[in-house]
Amino acid sequence: MLCGGASAARPATDETQHIANEVKPQLEEKEGKTFDVFTAVEFKTQVVAGTNYFIKVHVGNDDFMHLRVFKSLPHENKPLSLHSYQSSKAKHDELSYF
Repeated sequence: MLCGGASAARPATDETQHIANEVKPQLEEKEGKTFDVFTAVEFKTQVVAGTNYFIKVHVGNDDFMHLRVFKSLPHENKPLSLHSYQSSKAKHDELSYF
């Protein structure tokens, strides 16, 4: 992996789902709706002064969203932050840096 570059996409883990669940309320507030289905499918990471998580999330039917979540360094003791997201994604859409 290139220093500062994003990792290869990997299948989502329990930790990835936990991260997605933590920022779900932030996304629902921004979108003005709730998601009954919110399943992390795959993810990439990027080490910066903390970690960026790029997570593909299934939100029901054939709809997916890509989330960019920032996890600060442990000593900063800050909550996870939904940095940005992309909606109207499909299952086959590549998870890339944004």
